[in-house]
Amino acid sequence: MKVIETTVYVAPSGVFTVQEKLDLPPGRYRVVVIANETPEPEGPRPPLDLPVLDVGPWPEGLSLRREDMYGDDGR
Repeated sequence: MKVIETTVYVAPSGVFTVQEKLDLPPGRYRVVVIANETPEPEGPRPPLDLPVLDVGPWPEGLSLRREDMYGDDGR
């Protein structure tokens, strides 16, 4: 099985075509199409507005070496 994720344009007639170069030999295939209930907006997506938590500067002498963060058993 091959999973192909792409964006399509549905014409006013309800017909769409997939314009994706597929690495499949010519022939007849069974496909499953899953569509969102609403169309995707045109144009670029707005930037993500992620929350920011400022906890100040890192402590002096902070070591993030693996050997300093984990015990002798490696955890």
